[in-house]
Amino acid sequence: MFGNVLLLLFLFINIYNDPADAQKKKETLLSEKLTQMMEWTSKRSVIRMNGDKFRRFVKAPPRNYSVVIMFTALQPQRQCGVCKQADEEFQMLANSWRYSSAFTNKVFFACVDFDEGSDVFQMLGMNSAPTFLHFPSKGKPRKSDTYELQVRGFAAEQLARWVADRTDVQIRVIRPPNYAGPLLLGFLLAVIGGLAYLRRHNLEFLFNKNVWAFSALCFVLIMTSGQMWNHIRGPPYAHKNPSTGQVVRKKPFFMICEQTIQTGSNCVYFQSYIHGSSQAQFVAETHIILLFNAAVTMGMVLLCEAATSDMDIGKRKIMCVAGIGLVMLFFSWLLSIFRAKYHGYPYSFLMT
Repeated sequence: MFGNVLLLLFLFINIYNDPADAQKKKETLLSEKLTQMMEWTSKRSVIRMNGDKFRRFVKAPPRNYSVVIMFTALQPQRQCGVCKQADEEFQMLANSWRYSSAFTNKVFFACVDFDEGSDVFQMLGMNSAPTFLHFPSKGKPRKSDTYELQVRGFAAEQLARWVADRTDVQIRVIRPPNYAGPLLLGFLLAVIGGLAYLRRHNLEFLFNKNVWAFSALCFVLIMTSGQMWNHIRGPPYAHKNPSTGQVVRKKPFFMICEQTIQTGSNCVYFQSYIHGSSQAQFVAETHIILLFNAAVTMGMVLLCEAATSDMDIGKRKIMCVAGIGLVMLFFSWLLSIFRAKYHGYPYSFLMT
């Protein structure tokens, strides 16, 4: 009887102490994880994670802090120019958080490179980069915890707004001063002023309508080809073969392809000058569009000159035929590009 009482007392003490011990272990583990995250952050604002670190510090409980992670592919063989641009903006955001009053241990910034954590990509079912995800302190990530890169872009200011929406941490992005633009503008104004001074007694060229028409036409062609988009987004020139560094073309101009990161042992690359998505483009694509638009414009100019010029009838016929040829050929190629990027475009290809 006495032995049974002792056994029941022993079981009662163990049951009573287990929750307290479990809570103490949980607090100790959480403290260790926070200390380690803060130590890494003190060395670099963006913590580099592999599969083991991701599973231990992001997926495994306990965790009372949020983690904003950029999944990327920065190795040179991946040929991901957008990843490099996005990484610069993400680093700027993390540095602005680390060295400001917004710094807190309630949120951390990290990145997972495909070549260092391909198992993480496979675990999350991701096959593209860059991708930004927010892992909240409680619960699983929701749809709003995935950053809409195609809609918002990857500027640090846009990322800061998204982080504020998800974590309530307000980060003021601090960009380093860039003097390249003002210096270039000053140099251009100095050159124009110098030329005007040297020709101050002969400024008839300022009133030449052909000079102004050509300048305006060049500006319009540059803007309509997508150069501003390149300046803002920083896309790669074209997809290249990682082993040879050369662009491979299997079809003239209009091979529509896309680079993807696969979670298997091999990474499949496709090469092209024209991006297959209507939401993206390559630098080479803008050059092609610029040349095509210029050729169509030249054809229209030739047609106008053929109709209004005082030249003999033979030259005017040649100009007319050349103008029609340029307009039909290059405009048909433009339609082909539009149809390749906007699937279902109603007009057919004239070049395959």
